[in-house]
Amino acid sequence: MTSTNTNPDLESPPATAAAQAAEVVDAPSAADPRRWIAFIIMTVATFMDMLDGSIVNVALPAIQHGMGASFVQLQWITAGYVFAFALTLITGGRLGDIYGRRKMFQLGVLGFVVTSFLCGISVNPEMLVISRLAQGLAAGLMVPQVMSIIHVTFPDKEKGAVFAIQGTIGGLAATIAPLVGGVLVAANIFNWEWRSIFLVNVPIGIIGYVLGWKYINESKAPSRIRLDLIGVVIATVSLTALLFPLTFGREMDWPAWGFVLMAASVVGFIGFVAYERAKQRKDGMPLVPLSLFKSRSFSAALALMLGMFSFTGMFMLALYLFLQEGLGFSPLRTGVTLLAFCIGAFITASASVIALVPKFGRAVLQVGAVVIAVGVAVLLFSISPDITSWGLVPGLLLIGLGFGMTATPIALFALQEVPHEDAGAASGLINTKQQLGFAVGISVVTLAFFAPLASHGAANAESLAPQVRQELVTAGVADAKATELAGAFQTCAATTFSGTPDASACAAVQADPQAKAVADKFTHQAAGQSFTDAFRTTLYVGFGFAALALLLASFLPRWLKQEEWGAPAEEGAEEGAEDTAKA
Repeated sequence: MTSTNTNPDLESPPATAAAQAAEVVDAPSAADPRRWIAFIIMTVATFMDMLDGSIVNVALPAIQHGMGASFVQLQWITAGYVFAFALTLITGGRLGDIYGRRKMFQLGVLGFVVTSFLCGISVNPEMLVISRLAQGLAAGLMVPQVMSIIHVTFPDKEKGAVFAIQGTIGGLAATIAPLVGGVLVAANIFNWEWRSIFLVNVPIGIIGYVLGWKYINESKAPSRIRLDLIGVVIATVSLTALLFPLTFGREMDWPAWGFVLMAASVVGFIGFVAYERAKQRKDGMPLVPLSLFKSRSFSAALALMLGMFSFTGMFMLALYLFLQEGLGFSPLRTGVTLLAFCIGAFITASASVIALVPKFGRAVLQVGAVVIAVGVAVLLFSISPDITSWGLVPGLLLIGLGFGMTATPIALFALQEVPHEDAGAASGLINTKQQLGFAVGISVVTLAFFAPLASHGAANAESLAPQVRQELVTAGVADAKATELAGAFQTCAATTFSGTPDASACAAVQADPQAKAVADKFTHQAAGQSFTDAFRTTLYVGFGFAALALLLASFLPRWLKQEEWGAPAEEGAEEGAEDTAKA
Protein backbone atom coordinates (compact mmCIF):
# COMPACT_ATOMS: atom_id res chain seq x y z
CA MET A 1 0.00 0.00 0.00
CA THR A 2 1.31 3.45 -0.85
CA SER A 3 1.60 5.98 1.93
CA THR A 4 -0.06 9.14 0.72
CA ASN A 5 1.57 12.51 1.35
CA THR A 6 -0.66 15.44 2.13
CA ASN A 7 1.71 17.84 0.37
CA PRO A 8 0.65 17.74 -3.29
CA ASP A 9 3.99 19.08 -4.47
CA LEU A 10 6.00 16.14 -3.14
CA GLU A 11 5.92 12.74 -4.74
CA SER A 12 4.99 10.03 -2.25
CA PRO A 13 7.30 7.02 -2.73
CA PRO A 14 5.77 3.55 -2.78
CA ALA A 15 6.04 1.82 0.58
CA THR A 16 5.85 -1.71 -0.78
CA ALA A 17 6.99 -3.71 -3.76
CA ALA A 18 3.35 -4.28 -4.66
CA ALA A 19 2.78 -0.56 -4.94
CA GLN A 20 5.86 -0.23 -7.14
CA ALA A 21 4.60 -3.04 -9.33
CA ALA A 22 1.26 -1.29 -9.68
CA GLU A 23 2.94 1.64 -11.30
CA VAL A 24 4.45 -0.69 -13.91
CA VAL A 25 1.67 -3.20 -14.43
CA ASP A 26 -1.20 -0.73 -14.59
CA ALA A 27 0.36 2.00 -16.69
CA PRO A 28 0.25 1.23 -20.45
CA SER A 29 2.31 2.95 -23.04
CA ALA A 30 1.36 6.58 -23.52
CA ALA A 31 1.78 6.06 -27.27
CA ASP A 32 -0.94 3.41 -27.47
CA PRO A 33 -3.68 4.96 -29.67
CA ARG A 34 -6.18 2.30 -28.55
CA ARG A 35 -6.68 4.10 -25.24
CA TRP A 36 -8.72 6.81 -26.97
CA ILE A 37 -11.00 4.25 -28.63
CA ALA A 38 -11.40 2.62 -25.22
CA PHE A 39 -12.24 6.01 -23.76
CA ILE A 40 -14.95 6.59 -26.38
CA ILE A 41 -16.50 3.22 -25.52
CA MET A 42 -16.49 4.03 -21.80
CA THR A 43 -17.84 7.52 -22.43
CA VAL A 44 -20.81 6.07 -24.32
CA ALA A 45 -21.47 3.81 -21.32
CA THR A 46 -21.32 6.82 -18.99
CA PHE A 47 -23.69 8.69 -21.30
CA MET A 48 -26.21 5.82 -21.19
CA ASP A 49 -26.09 5.69 -17.40
CA MET A 50 -26.49 9.45 -16.89
CA LEU A 51 -29.24 9.59 -19.50
CA ASP A 52 -31.19 6.74 -17.94
CA GLY A 53 -30.96 8.30 -14.50
CA SER A 54 -33.35 11.10 -15.46
CA ILE A 55 -34.82 10.40 -18.92
CA VAL A 56 -37.59 8.29 -17.42
CA ASN A 57 -39.08 11.37 -15.72
CA VAL A 58 -40.35 12.59 -19.08
CA ALA A 59 -42.14 9.32 -19.78
CA LEU A 60 -43.87 8.97 -16.40
CA PRO A 61 -47.28 10.25 -17.61
CA ALA A 62 -47.18 7.81 -20.54
CA ILE A 63 -46.12 4.94 -18.26
CA GLN A 64 -48.90 5.77 -15.81
CA HIS A 65 -51.50 5.92 -18.58
CA GLY A 66 -50.24 2.87 -20.48
CA MET A 67 -49.66 0.51 -17.54
CA GLY A 68 -51.92 1.92 -14.84
CA ALA A 69 -48.97 2.49 -12.50
CA SER A 70 -49.70 4.02 -9.11
CA PHE A 71 -47.82 7.06 -7.78
CA VAL A 72 -45.84 4.81 -5.42
CA GLN A 73 -44.83 2.58 -8.34
CA LEU A 74 -43.81 5.61 -10.39
CA GLN A 75 -41.60 6.70 -7.49
CA TRP A 76 -39.92 3.29 -7.43
CA ILE A 77 -39.44 3.38 -11.21
CA THR A 78 -37.54 6.66 -10.97
CA ALA A 79 -35.80 6.61 -7.59
CA GLY A 80 -35.32 2.84 -7.45
CA TYR A 81 -32.69 3.04 -10.18
CA VAL A 82 -30.69 5.69 -8.31
CA PHE A 83 -31.06 3.80 -5.04
CA ALA A 84 -29.76 0.49 -6.44
CA PHE A 85 -27.02 2.30 -8.36
CA ALA A 86 -25.69 4.07 -5.27
CA LEU A 87 -25.71 0.87 -3.21
CA THR A 88 -23.48 -0.98 -5.67
CA LEU A 89 -20.80 1.60 -6.44
CA ILE A 90 -18.29 0.97 -3.65
CA THR A 91 -18.46 -2.81 -4.01
CA GLY A 92 -18.44 -2.56 -7.81
CA GLY A 93 -15.30 -0.44 -7.76
CA ARG A 94 -13.48 -2.88 -5.48
CA LEU A 95 -14.54 -5.86 -7.60
CA GLY A 96 -12.75 -4.19 -10.50
CA ASP A 97 -9.56 -3.94 -8.46
CA ILE A 98 -9.80 -7.64 -7.56
CA TYR A 99 -11.11 -9.40 -10.67
CA GLY A 100 -10.22 -6.96 -13.42
CA ARG A 101 -11.66 -3.57 -14.35
CA ARG A 102 -12.38 -4.43 -17.97
CA LYS A 103 -14.07 -7.67 -16.94
CA MET A 104 -16.36 -5.89 -14.45
CA PHE A 105 -17.03 -3.06 -16.90
CA GLN A 106 -18.07 -5.54 -19.58
CA LEU A 107 -20.24 -7.46 -17.13
CA GLY A 108 -21.92 -4.20 -16.16
CA VAL A 109 -22.51 -3.23 -19.80
CA LEU A 110 -24.02 -6.64 -20.54
CA GLY A 111 -26.25 -6.40 -17.49
CA PHE A 112 -27.29 -2.88 -18.49
CA VAL A 113 -28.27 -4.07 -21.97
CA VAL A 114 -30.29 -7.02 -20.65
CA THR A 115 -32.09 -4.97 -18.00
CA SER A 116 -32.81 -2.15 -20.48
CA PHE A 117 -34.45 -4.74 -22.73
CA LEU A 118 -36.47 -6.08 -19.80
CA CYS A 119 -37.58 -2.52 -18.95
CA GLY A 120 -38.67 -2.02 -22.54
CA ILE A 121 -40.77 -5.19 -22.70
CA SER A 122 -42.28 -4.88 -19.21
CA VAL A 123 -45.92 -5.96 -19.17
CA ASN A 124 -46.85 -4.47 -15.79
CA PRO A 125 -45.54 -1.91 -13.29
CA GLU A 126 -44.10 -4.60 -11.01
CA MET A 127 -41.90 -5.98 -13.79
CA LEU A 128 -40.72 -2.48 -14.67
CA VAL A 129 -39.83 -1.68 -11.05
CA ILE A 130 -37.80 -4.90 -10.68
CA SER A 131 -36.08 -4.31 -14.03
CA ARG A 132 -35.17 -0.75 -13.05
CA LEU A 133 -33.67 -1.94 -9.76
CA ALA A 134 -31.61 -4.53 -11.66
CA GLN A 135 -30.59 -1.85 -14.17
CA GLY A 136 -29.28 0.28 -11.30
CA LEU A 137 -27.25 -2.65 -9.98
CA ALA A 138 -25.71 -3.19 -13.43
CA ALA A 139 -24.85 0.51 -13.69
CA GLY A 140 -23.22 0.35 -10.25
CA LEU A 141 -20.92 -2.38 -11.55
CA MET A 142 -20.15 -0.57 -14.82
CA VAL A 143 -19.68 3.08 -13.88
CA PRO A 144 -16.90 2.95 -11.23
CA GLN A 145 -14.67 1.05 -13.64
CA VAL A 146 -14.63 4.03 -16.02
CA MET A 147 -12.81 6.41 -13.69
CA SER A 148 -10.40 3.72 -12.46
CA ILE A 149 -9.56 2.56 -16.01
CA ILE A 150 -8.86 6.16 -16.99
CA HIS A 151 -6.68 6.58 -13.90
CA VAL A 152 -4.47 3.59 -14.74
CA THR A 153 -4.60 3.83 -18.56
CA PHE A 154 -3.83 7.44 -19.39
CA PRO A 155 -0.55 9.22 -18.65
CA ASP A 156 -0.79 12.05 -16.13
CA LYS A 157 -0.41 14.77 -18.75
CA GLU A 158 -3.56 13.58 -20.57
CA LYS A 159 -5.83 13.03 -17.58
CA GLY A 160 -6.98 16.63 -17.49
CA ALA A 161 -8.38 16.47 -21.01
CA VAL A 162 -9.87 13.03 -20.43
CA PHE A 163 -11.69 13.98 -17.23
CA ALA A 164 -12.87 17.21 -18.84
CA ILE A 165 -14.44 15.33 -21.75
CA GLN A 166 -15.94 12.70 -19.48
CA GLY A 167 -17.39 15.28 -17.09
CA THR A 168 -18.83 17.30 -19.96
CA ILE A 169 -20.42 14.25 -21.57
CA GLY A 170 -21.93 13.20 -18.24
CA GLY A 171 -23.32 16.67 -17.66
CA LEU A 172 -24.61 16.79 -21.23
CA ALA A 173 -26.46 13.50 -20.78
CA ALA A 174 -28.12 14.58 -17.53
CA THR A 175 -29.06 17.96 -18.99
CA ILE A 176 -30.50 16.85 -22.32
CA ALA A 177 -32.30 13.82 -20.88
CA PRO A 178 -35.66 15.69 -20.91
CA LEU A 179 -35.04 16.71 -24.53
CA VAL A 180 -34.06 13.21 -25.67
CA GLY A 181 -36.91 11.64 -23.72
CA GLY A 182 -39.42 14.09 -25.16
CA VAL A 183 -38.24 13.40 -28.71
CA LEU A 184 -38.31 9.60 -28.28
CA VAL A 185 -41.77 9.55 -26.71
CA ALA A 186 -43.16 12.00 -29.28
CA ALA A 187 -41.61 10.12 -32.22
CA ASN A 188 -43.27 6.87 -31.05
CA ILE A 189 -40.78 4.73 -32.99
CA PHE A 190 -42.36 1.40 -34.06
CA ASN A 191 -45.29 2.28 -31.77
CA TRP A 192 -43.01 1.65 -28.79
CA GLU A 193 -44.26 4.83 -27.07
CA TRP A 194 -42.37 5.20 -23.72
CA ARG A 195 -40.58 1.87 -24.22
CA SER A 196 -38.18 3.46 -26.70
CA ILE A 197 -36.35 5.31 -23.89
CA PHE A 198 -35.13 1.92 -22.64
CA LEU A 199 -34.85 -0.07 -25.88
CA VAL A 200 -32.58 2.54 -27.48
CA ASN A 201 -29.87 1.38 -25.06
CA VAL A 202 -29.86 -2.17 -26.45
CA PRO A 203 -28.09 -1.69 -29.83
CA ILE A 204 -25.75 0.95 -28.40
CA GLY A 205 -24.82 -1.28 -25.48
CA ILE A 206 -24.25 -4.33 -27.68
CA ILE A 207 -21.85 -2.39 -29.90
CA GLY A 208 -19.99 -1.08 -26.85
CA TYR A 209 -19.82 -4.58 -25.35
CA VAL A 210 -18.30 -6.10 -28.49
CA LEU A 211 -15.76 -3.29 -28.95
CA GLY A 212 -14.89 -3.24 -25.25
CA TRP A 213 -13.25 -6.67 -25.37
CA LYS A 214 -11.05 -5.52 -28.25
CA TYR A 215 -9.98 -2.02 -27.23
CA ILE A 216 -10.07 -1.80 -23.42
CA ASN A 217 -6.93 -3.12 -21.73
CA GLU A 218 -7.36 -5.24 -18.63
CA SER A 219 -6.00 -3.92 -15.34
CA LYS A 220 -6.33 -4.84 -11.70
CA ALA A 221 -4.44 -4.62 -8.44
CA PRO A 222 -1.16 -6.54 -8.94
CA SER A 223 -1.20 -8.09 -5.48
CA ARG A 224 -3.87 -10.64 -4.65
CA ILE A 225 -6.84 -9.04 -2.89
CA ARG A 226 -9.87 -10.87 -1.53
CA LEU A 227 -13.30 -9.26 -1.38
CA ASP A 228 -14.15 -8.03 2.10
CA LEU A 229 -17.60 -9.65 2.35
CA ILE A 230 -18.31 -8.48 5.89
CA GLY A 231 -17.35 -4.95 4.86
CA VAL A 232 -19.70 -5.22 1.87
CA VAL A 233 -22.58 -6.22 4.16
CA ILE A 234 -21.94 -3.44 6.70
CA ALA A 235 -21.51 -0.80 3.98
CA THR A 236 -24.62 -1.94 2.08
CA VAL A 237 -26.82 -2.02 5.18
CA SER A 238 -25.55 1.39 6.34
CA LEU A 239 -26.02 2.95 2.90
CA THR A 240 -29.51 1.46 2.67
CA ALA A 241 -30.43 2.93 6.06
CA LEU A 242 -29.27 6.35 4.85
CA LEU A 243 -30.31 6.36 1.19
CA PHE A 244 -33.73 4.70 1.45
CA PRO A 245 -35.33 7.43 3.60
CA LEU A 246 -33.48 10.17 1.69
CA THR A 247 -34.73 8.77 -1.63
CA PHE A 248 -38.29 7.80 -0.73
CA GLY A 249 -38.99 9.84 2.41
CA ARG A 250 -40.67 12.75 0.64
CA GLU A 251 -43.22 10.50 -1.09
CA MET A 252 -43.97 8.84 2.28
CA ASP A 253 -44.38 12.21 4.07
CA TRP A 254 -41.19 11.66 6.08
CA PRO A 255 -42.27 8.93 8.54
CA ALA A 256 -40.57 8.73 11.95
CA TRP A 257 -38.93 5.41 11.12
CA GLY A 258 -37.07 7.15 8.29
CA PHE A 259 -35.27 9.40 10.75
CA VAL A 260 -34.55 6.38 12.97
CA LEU A 261 -32.96 4.64 9.97
CA MET A 262 -30.82 7.67 9.15
CA ALA A 263 -29.64 7.87 12.76
CA ALA A 264 -28.88 4.14 12.68
CA SER A 265 -26.84 4.63 9.50
CA VAL A 266 -24.46 6.90 11.43
CA VAL A 267 -23.85 4.09 13.91
CA GLY A 268 -23.41 1.71 10.99
CA PHE A 269 -20.79 3.90 9.31
CA ILE A 270 -18.87 4.28 12.58
CA GLY A 271 -18.89 0.50 12.91
CA PHE A 272 -17.80 0.17 9.28
CA VAL A 273 -14.77 2.41 9.86
CA ALA A 274 -13.82 0.45 12.99
CA TYR A 275 -14.13 -2.85 11.15
CA GLU A 276 -12.16 -1.62 8.14
CA ARG A 277 -9.33 -0.49 10.42
CA ALA A 278 -9.23 -3.91 12.03
CA LYS A 279 -9.37 -5.54 8.60
CA GLN A 280 -6.46 -3.41 7.41
CA ARG A 281 -4.37 -4.48 10.41
CA LYS A 282 -5.34 -8.14 9.99
CA ASP A 283 -4.67 -8.80 6.29
CA GLY A 284 -4.43 -5.43 4.51
CA MET A 285 -7.51 -6.16 2.35
CA PRO A 286 -10.33 -3.81 3.42
CA LEU A 287 -13.24 -2.96 1.14
CA VAL A 288 -12.31 0.72 1.47
CA PRO A 289 -8.63 1.48 2.09
CA LEU A 290 -8.91 4.09 4.86
CA SER A 291 -5.43 5.29 3.95
CA LEU A 292 -7.13 7.13 1.08
CA PHE A 293 -8.55 9.60 3.58
CA LYS A 294 -5.08 10.49 4.84
CA SER A 295 -4.77 12.39 1.59
CA ARG A 296 -6.02 15.93 2.13
CA SER A 297 -6.65 16.21 -1.59
CA PHE A 298 -8.91 13.12 -1.65
CA SER A 299 -10.85 13.96 1.52
CA ALA A 300 -11.44 17.62 0.64
CA ALA A 301 -12.47 16.69 -2.91
CA LEU A 302 -15.06 14.20 -1.63
CA ALA A 303 -16.54 16.82 0.71
CA LEU A 304 -16.74 19.36 -2.12
CA MET A 305 -18.28 16.76 -4.42
CA LEU A 306 -21.00 16.01 -1.86
CA GLY A 307 -21.83 19.71 -1.59
CA MET A 308 -21.81 20.36 -5.33
CA PHE A 309 -24.01 17.42 -6.26
CA SER A 310 -26.41 18.15 -3.40
CA PHE A 311 -26.88 21.57 -5.00
CA THR A 312 -27.29 19.98 -8.44
CA GLY A 313 -29.89 17.47 -7.23
CA MET A 314 -31.91 20.17 -5.49
CA PHE A 315 -31.61 22.80 -8.22
CA MET A 316 -32.35 20.55 -11.19
CA LEU A 317 -35.43 18.91 -9.67
CA ALA A 318 -36.86 22.26 -8.57
CA LEU A 319 -36.07 23.83 -11.95
CA TYR A 320 -37.65 20.92 -13.81
CA LEU A 321 -40.86 21.26 -11.77
CA PHE A 322 -40.88 25.05 -12.11
CA LEU A 323 -40.59 24.88 -15.89
CA GLN A 324 -43.11 22.11 -16.55
CA GLU A 325 -45.65 22.47 -13.75
CA GLY A 326 -45.35 26.20 -13.12
CA LEU A 327 -44.70 27.66 -16.55
CA GLY A 328 -46.35 24.87 -18.54
CA PHE A 329 -43.31 24.05 -20.68
CA SER A 330 -43.42 20.80 -22.63
CA PRO A 331 -40.67 18.21 -22.01
CA LEU A 332 -39.13 19.17 -25.34
CA ARG A 333 -39.11 22.89 -24.54
CA THR A 334 -37.76 22.13 -21.07
CA GLY A 335 -34.85 20.23 -22.58
CA VAL A 336 -34.09 23.02 -25.04
CA THR A 337 -34.18 25.61 -22.24
CA LEU A 338 -31.77 23.57 -20.11
CA LEU A 339 -29.25 23.55 -22.96
CA ALA A 340 -28.13 26.97 -21.70
CA PHE A 341 -26.81 25.30 -18.54
CA CYS A 342 -25.21 22.53 -20.60
CA ILE A 343 -23.46 24.96 -22.95
CA GLY A 344 -22.06 26.89 -20.01
CA ALA A 345 -20.72 23.72 -18.39
CA PHE A 346 -19.27 22.55 -21.72
CA ILE A 347 -17.38 25.82 -22.20
CA THR A 348 -15.65 25.79 -18.82
CA ALA A 349 -15.30 22.05 -18.15
CA SER A 350 -12.52 21.49 -20.66
CA ALA A 351 -10.87 24.86 -20.18
CA SER A 352 -10.76 24.53 -16.40
CA VAL A 353 -8.96 21.19 -16.20
CA ILE A 354 -6.71 21.60 -19.24
CA ALA A 355 -5.62 25.22 -18.91
CA LEU A 356 -6.99 27.01 -15.85
CA VAL A 357 -6.50 24.60 -12.94
CA PRO A 358 -2.87 23.78 -13.87
CA LYS A 359 -2.10 27.51 -13.82
CA PHE A 360 -4.35 28.85 -11.06
CA GLY A 361 -5.03 25.74 -8.94
CA ARG A 362 -7.96 25.62 -6.55
CA ALA A 363 -8.73 29.30 -7.21
CA VAL A 364 -10.54 28.15 -10.36
CA LEU A 365 -12.98 26.11 -8.28
CA GLN A 366 -13.47 29.00 -5.87
CA VAL A 367 -14.20 31.41 -8.72
CA GLY A 368 -16.62 28.83 -10.12
CA ALA A 369 -18.56 28.84 -6.84
CA VAL A 370 -18.81 32.63 -7.04
CA VAL A 371 -20.03 32.43 -10.66
CA ILE A 372 -22.72 29.96 -9.56
CA ALA A 373 -23.84 32.44 -6.90
CA VAL A 374 -24.01 35.22 -9.51
CA GLY A 375 -26.08 32.99 -11.80
CA VAL A 376 -28.45 32.17 -8.95
CA ALA A 377 -28.81 35.91 -8.25
CA VAL A 378 -29.61 36.61 -11.92
CA LEU A 379 -32.34 33.96 -11.87
CA LEU A 380 -33.64 35.23 -8.56
CA PHE A 381 -34.26 38.71 -9.95
CA SER A 382 -35.52 37.60 -13.38
CA ILE A 383 -37.99 34.75 -12.79
CA SER A 384 -41.70 35.45 -13.03
CA PRO A 385 -44.82 33.46 -14.00
CA ASP A 386 -44.53 34.72 -17.58
CA ILE A 387 -40.76 34.45 -18.11
CA THR A 388 -39.70 32.99 -21.45
CA SER A 389 -36.95 30.49 -22.23
CA TRP A 390 -34.73 33.35 -23.39
CA GLY A 391 -35.27 35.13 -20.10
CA LEU A 392 -33.85 32.12 -18.27
CA VAL A 393 -30.76 31.81 -20.47
CA PRO A 394 -28.43 34.32 -18.70
CA GLY A 395 -28.87 32.80 -15.25
CA LEU A 396 -28.70 29.19 -16.45
CA LEU A 397 -25.64 29.94 -18.58
CA LEU A 398 -23.80 31.47 -15.62
CA ILE A 399 -24.68 28.57 -13.33
CA GLY A 400 -23.47 26.16 -16.01
CA LEU A 401 -20.21 28.09 -16.38
CA GLY A 402 -19.65 27.97 -12.63
CA PHE A 403 -20.57 24.30 -12.43
CA GLY A 404 -18.04 23.39 -15.12
CA MET A 405 -15.32 25.29 -13.25
CA THR A 406 -16.15 23.78 -9.85
CA ALA A 407 -17.47 20.24 -10.36
CA THR A 408 -15.43 18.96 -13.30
CA PRO A 409 -11.91 19.41 -11.83
CA ILE A 410 -12.83 17.71 -8.54
CA ALA A 411 -11.84 14.28 -9.84
CA LEU A 412 -8.32 15.53 -10.61
CA PHE A 413 -7.80 16.63 -7.01
CA ALA A 414 -9.44 13.47 -5.67
CA LEU A 415 -7.35 11.00 -7.67
CA GLN A 416 -3.97 12.70 -7.87
CA GLU A 417 -2.58 10.90 -4.80
CA VAL A 418 -4.51 7.61 -5.16
CA PRO A 419 -2.31 4.52 -5.75
CA HIS A 420 -3.24 2.62 -8.91
CA GLU A 421 -4.06 -0.55 -6.96
CA ASP A 422 -6.80 1.38 -5.10
CA ALA A 423 -8.22 3.14 -8.17
CA GLY A 424 -11.42 1.07 -8.20
CA ALA A 425 -12.15 1.62 -4.52
CA ALA A 426 -11.48 5.35 -4.87
CA SER A 427 -13.67 5.57 -7.96
CA GLY A 428 -16.48 3.77 -6.15
CA LEU A 429 -16.26 6.24 -3.26
CA ILE A 430 -16.26 9.22 -5.63
CA ASN A 431 -19.31 7.97 -7.52
CA THR A 432 -21.08 7.09 -4.27
CA LYS A 433 -20.53 10.63 -3.01
CA GLN A 434 -22.09 11.94 -6.22
CA GLN A 435 -25.18 9.78 -5.80
CA LEU A 436 -25.39 10.56 -2.09
CA GLY A 437 -25.20 14.24 -3.01
CA PHE A 438 -28.10 13.85 -5.45
CA ALA A 439 -30.12 12.04 -2.77
CA VAL A 440 -29.40 14.77 -0.21
CA GLY A 441 -30.32 17.44 -2.76
CA ILE A 442 -33.60 15.73 -3.59
CA SER A 443 -34.45 15.49 0.11
CA VAL A 444 -33.62 19.18 0.59
CA VAL A 445 -36.21 19.96 -2.11
CA THR A 446 -38.90 19.05 0.42
CA LEU A 447 -37.95 22.03 2.57
CA ALA A 448 -36.60 24.30 -0.16
CA PHE A 449 -39.37 23.82 -2.74
CA PHE A 450 -42.37 21.69 -1.76
CA ALA A 451 -42.95 23.30 1.64
CA PRO A 452 -42.97 26.86 0.24
CA LEU A 453 -45.04 25.63 -2.71
CA ALA A 454 -47.74 24.44 -0.30
CA SER A 455 -47.77 27.70 1.68
CA HIS A 456 -47.64 29.99 -1.36
CA GLY A 457 -50.20 27.83 -3.17
CA ALA A 458 -52.66 28.13 -0.29
CA ALA A 459 -52.16 31.91 -0.12
CA ASN A 460 -52.55 32.38 -3.88
CA ALA A 461 -55.65 30.17 -3.99
CA GLU A 462 -57.21 32.22 -1.19
CA SER A 463 -56.44 35.51 -2.94
CA LEU A 464 -57.88 34.27 -6.26
CA ALA A 465 -61.08 32.77 -4.84
CA PRO A 466 -62.97 36.13 -4.84
CA GLN A 467 -62.06 36.63 -8.50
CA VAL A 468 -63.33 33.13 -9.31
CA ARG A 469 -66.61 33.94 -7.56
CA GLN A 470 -66.97 37.29 -9.36
CA GLU A 471 -66.33 35.74 -12.78
CA LEU A 472 -68.89 33.00 -12.10
CA VAL A 473 -71.50 35.57 -11.06
CA THR A 474 -70.74 37.58 -14.20
CA ALA A 475 -71.29 34.39 -16.22
CA GLY A 476 -74.79 34.05 -14.72
CA VAL A 477 -74.17 31.64 -11.84
CA ALA A 478 -76.30 32.32 -8.75
CA ASP A 479 -74.54 34.05 -5.84
CA ALA A 480 -74.85 31.10 -3.45
CA LYS A 481 -73.67 28.61 -6.05
CA ALA A 482 -70.80 30.88 -7.11
CA THR A 483 -69.68 31.22 -3.48
CA GLU A 484 -69.81 27.44 -3.04
CA LEU A 485 -67.83 26.79 -6.23
CA ALA A 486 -65.26 29.47 -5.37
CA GLY A 487 -64.71 27.77 -2.02
CA ALA A 488 -64.33 24.41 -3.75
CA PHE A 489 -61.79 25.99 -6.12
CA GLN A 490 -59.78 27.37 -3.19
CA THR A 491 -59.76 24.02 -1.38
CA CYS A 492 -58.92 22.04 -4.51
CA ALA A 493 -56.09 24.38 -5.56
CA ALA A 494 -54.57 24.67 -2.09
CA THR A 495 -54.59 20.93 -1.44
CA THR A 496 -53.25 20.19 -4.92
CA PHE A 497 -50.22 22.41 -4.31
CA SER A 498 -49.63 20.61 -1.01
CA GLY A 499 -49.52 17.29 -2.86
CA THR A 500 -52.76 15.83 -1.45
CA PRO A 501 -55.66 17.14 -3.57
CA ASP A 502 -59.10 17.14 -1.96
CA ALA A 503 -61.01 14.76 -4.24
CA SER A 504 -64.50 15.99 -3.37
CA ALA A 505 -63.66 19.68 -3.81
CA CYS A 506 -61.89 19.07 -7.12
CA ALA A 507 -64.76 16.89 -8.35
CA ALA A 508 -67.29 19.61 -7.49
CA VAL A 509 -65.37 22.14 -9.59
CA GLN A 510 -64.87 19.79 -12.53
CA ALA A 511 -68.51 18.69 -12.58
CA ASP A 512 -69.81 22.17 -13.43
CA PRO A 513 -68.83 23.20 -17.00
CA GLN A 514 -68.79 26.92 -16.23
CA ALA A 515 -66.87 26.43 -12.99
CA LYS A 516 -64.38 24.13 -14.72
CA ALA A 517 -63.50 26.71 -17.37
CA VAL A 518 -63.08 29.47 -14.80
CA ALA A 519 -61.20 27.22 -12.36
CA ASP A 520 -58.78 26.01 -15.04
CA LYS A 521 -57.95 29.61 -15.93
CA PHE A 522 -57.26 30.69 -12.35
CA THR A 523 -55.54 27.42 -11.41
CA HIS A 524 -53.05 28.07 -14.18
CA GLN A 525 -52.53 31.58 -12.82
CA ALA A 526 -52.11 30.29 -9.27
CA ALA A 527 -49.68 27.60 -10.43
CA GLY A 528 -47.50 30.10 -12.24
CA GLN A 529 -47.23 32.39 -9.23
CA SER A 530 -46.94 29.60 -6.63
CA PHE A 531 -44.21 27.69 -8.46
CA THR A 532 -42.34 30.94 -9.07
CA ASP A 533 -42.46 31.83 -5.38
CA ALA A 534 -41.37 28.31 -4.40
CA PHE A 535 -38.50 28.28 -6.88
CA ARG A 536 -37.37 31.64 -5.55
CA THR A 537 -37.03 30.05 -2.10
CA THR A 538 -34.97 27.24 -3.66
CA LEU A 539 -32.64 29.82 -5.18
CA TYR A 540 -32.05 31.38 -1.76
CA VAL A 541 -30.97 27.95 -0.53
CA GLY A 542 -28.77 27.76 -3.63
CA PHE A 543 -26.80 30.73 -2.30
CA GLY A 544 -26.03 28.65 0.77
CA PHE A 545 -24.73 25.77 -1.33
CA ALA A 546 -22.56 28.14 -3.38
CA ALA A 547 -21.08 29.57 -0.18
CA LEU A 548 -20.47 26.04 1.10
CA ALA A 549 -18.69 25.12 -2.14
CA LEU A 550 -16.50 28.21 -1.82
CA LEU A 551 -15.60 27.21 1.74
CA LEU A 552 -14.93 23.53 0.93
CA ALA A 553 -12.78 24.42 -2.09
CA SER A 554 -10.47 26.33 0.24
CA PHE A 555 -9.53 23.03 1.91
CA LEU A 556 -8.18 21.59 -1.35
CA PRO A 557 -4.41 21.74 -1.93
CA ARG A 558 -3.54 25.03 -3.57
CA TRP A 559 -2.06 23.33 -6.63
CA LEU A 560 -2.23 19.99 -8.41
CA LYS A 561 0.91 17.88 -8.16
CA GLN A 562 3.67 19.52 -10.17
CA GLU A 563 4.94 16.25 -11.63
CA GLU A 564 1.60 16.00 -13.41
CA TRP A 565 1.11 19.56 -14.56
CA GLY A 566 4.35 21.45 -14.26
CA ALA A 567 4.72 24.57 -12.16
CA PRO A 568 1.56 26.47 -11.25
CA ALA A 569 2.89 29.41 -13.23
CA GLU A 570 6.00 29.76 -15.37
CA GLU A 571 7.35 32.66 -13.45
CA GLY A 572 6.10 31.61 -10.03
CA ALA A 573 6.96 27.95 -9.60
CA GLU A 574 8.91 28.42 -6.39
CA GLU A 575 6.27 30.69 -4.92
CA GLY A 576 3.56 28.19 -5.89
CA ALA A 577 5.36 25.32 -4.21
CA GLU A 578 5.83 27.44 -1.10
CA ASP A 579 2.12 28.27 -1.01
CA THR A 580 1.24 24.61 -1.38
CA ALA A 581 3.38 23.64 1.58
CA LYS A 582 1.61 26.26 3.69
CA ALA A 583 -1.89 25.35 2.48
